[in-house]
Amino acid sequence: MTAFRAPSYTPSASPAAADHPPAAAHADWPRLLERFVTYLVTECGLAPNTIEAYQRDLREFIVELDGRDICSAERIDPLVVRGYLVRLSERKLALSSIARHLVSVKMFLRFLYFSGVISSDVSALLETPKKWRKLPQTINHRQVDAMLAAPQPGEPFYARDRAILELLYASGIRVSELAALKVSDVNLSVGYLKCYGKGGKERIVPIGHAAIDAVGEYLRTLRGVLTESVGPVDALFVSRTGRPMDRTNIWRLVSRAAAAAGIQVPVGPHTLRHCFATHLLEGGADLRVVQELLGHADVATTQIYTHVDNSRLKFLHQRCHPRQ
Repeated sequence: MTAFRAPSYTPSASPAAADHPPAAAHADWPRLLERFVTYLVTECGLAPNTIEAYQRDLREFIVELDGRDICSAERIDPLVVRGYLVRLSERKLALSSIARHLVSVKMFLRFLYFSGVISSDVSALLETPKKWRKLPQTINHRQVDAMLAAPQPGEPFYARDRAILELLYASGIRVSELAALKVSDVNLSVGYLKCYGKGGKERIVPIGHAAIDAVGEYLRTLRGVLTESVGPVDALFVSRTGRPMDRTNIWRLVSRAAAAAGIQVPVGPHTLRHCFATHLLEGGADLRVVQELLGHADVATTQIYTHVDNSRLKFLHQRCHPRQ
């Protein structure tokens, strides 16, 4: 759960306190949600995607409150929140999605408490369920090679599509990070890219010769043609109209490449991120290095990849244990 920072203002008997509705008053949910989002932007510095997810979850929660005729924030208690979670479960949402909804609600309630809108911290009474960590779905080296070879010379966007696939696998960056890349973020002469991960954290990721060659060919042969009609564009990867590619465009591209390679399981950009991490560890890379490359704040998030390849564990045991 995201660490909570108390708002910089305090509800007191000052004129600013007039902004806080009395506890029994009818809650203006849209306005409270707007204030919460402003707080997330100005004081928490969360990533835009995270803030968007909070907004989406809380709009659903507000619909639940309206449906139960809960018009006062003081009427929200743990039973109300648990009832909401039950409704989410009845909709067959995954446990990870339900847990994310709960985090959104807890953050909102804690904000209301510190802002003086409610008199008690209801969020402290709500326990976030432990999530099962699912092993990441990966494909093997042969399947990755087939995917990367899926774009064929002669296709209209061959150079761009090949560059996107090579860069995703070479760097392990998230699809949102790839979509946000600018031309100036990639240094092909040195062999690295600069991207901004969750919370706007910058990291430098090296890329290999295959990705360097693919991106270089795309920049030399196709990108200028695509952007000719729209003028200067900062984005590295652009669509056929010259506009920056978004995450949906990239998802479709990766799925098409997987289908062309004959891969039967669902494959998206995050699959290539999983493959990047798994194949590095299989090759003997240090876990902390992989953590840095992936942009994980906690090494525990990276450790899940150590469970993927049992053959490597057996090899390391046989090589390193003194009784082997």
